[in-house]
Amino acid sequence: MKKELFKSLILLKQSEIPFNVIERDVELPLNRGKIITIPGVRRCGKSTMMEIAINHLVESGVAKERILWLGFDDERLTDLSVDEFDDIISAYMELYPHISIKDVYMFFDEIQLVEKWEYFVLRLFKSYCKNIYVCGSNATMLSTELASVLRGYPLEFATTTLSFKEYCTFLNIPVATTLEQDKARMRMAFKEFNSSSSFPEVVLTKSKSEQTKILQTYFSTMIMKDLIEHYKTSNIEIVKYFAKRIMTNISKPTSINSIYNDIKSQGLKVSKNDLYLWANYLCGIFLLARIPKYTKSIIKEHNSLDKYYCVDNGLRNAVLLPQSEDDGKLLENNVFQHLNRNLQPFEKITYFKEKYECDFVIQQDELVKQLIQVTWTLHDSATRKREIDGLLEAARSTGCKNLTIITYDEELSFSPDDAHTIKVIPAWKWMLGKSQ
Repeated sequence: MKKELFKSLILLKQSEIPFNVIERDVELPLNRGKIITIPGVRRCGKSTMMEIAINHLVESGVAKERILWLGFDDERLTDLSVDEFDDIISAYMELYPHISIKDVYMFFDEIQLVEKWEYFVLRLFKSYCKNIYVCGSNATMLSTELASVLRGYPLEFATTTLSFKEYCTFLNIPVATTLEQDKARMRMAFKEFNSSSSFPEVVLTKSKSEQTKILQTYFSTMIMKDLIEHYKTSNIEIVKYFAKRIMTNISKPTSINSIYNDIKSQGLKVSKNDLYLWANYLCGIFLLARIPKYTKSIIKEHNSLDKYYCVDNGLRNAVLLPQSEDDGKLLENNVFQHLNRNLQPFEKITYFKEKYECDFVIQQDELVKQLIQVTWTLHDSATRKREIDGLLEAARSTGCKNLTIITYDEELSFSPDDAHTIKVIPAWKWMLGKSQ
């Protein structure tokens, strides 16, 4: 019987309100009459997003006694079963018999750690409470897996690591300014942002060695708890090696078959099907994301090589410990994360590759809205030609006229031919929305 424990946990969280947290760019909706799910990679700030929502509720006049928060990663709840969920409601009602359950705001943190939690949340939503927020770190929190149980009730608000704007906010760097010294500071901040981590805890950690240790712990926990334990997978060391191989190859079309042959040549035993599954799992736990090759054929898209991107440049660097940084590769990874963070409904990110390559094709349904190339600098003539050729070939193939090259700090506009104009934008301006 955990009812007394539930009471103490509810009261403890209420005693912390209002929470001392830094605001994020995206806010969770209030009073939408939906189950709000908040998926995202481990330690990206999902719990903080719920705490921000609670602060806003209290600021609007909601009494803190109407807040029910439970974090299921508490070690005292490790053996909790779904049959004990009703004790949560009983515990709250005994604490506050004068408050109707329908007037309560319920926040469940890492609830996916309890098997069959979805049935409890659905019953709670249908019978008692319309203000329910749940967050978690793995694929069970995605709407695609929830749909069969929650039947269209949830609204998904995916949370990510910090955007560049949020990164500046965390470090007290002003972004709403036109002063030249502030622009210079933003440029330098972006250079650091591009090669370091945007996990909130890491950004607020001053020691570089401590940052590396934290990020290495994140990676190990993601692999062990979010992938190995959740998906009931073995071969831990091969899984880690496989993840590192893909992380090494970010921004390039990646052949799972080639990685399989490499692993096999080392005398390690693993099936090719396992590697394809693991690639899905690594995306499922948000460590990686992938995009397909642009094509109008579903069959060709399925048979093409995907490009993979890592959730965080700092985490990638901490895991791989690269001997030299590839600023351009890291920049492309950050540009993808920014695009993915701001992806609108019915939009899709792909890449173009025929004779030349275009890094990102932004589609809305069948319409190609924008073509984007990413390079650290255009100073080298061969690089400049490669980026322009890739954009123009993609433009002629797709009919898109919105052509952009994102660099570290170059800004201009030019017409390589009579039919097309290319905008060159500094990444820090583009990510702050200061360039159109």
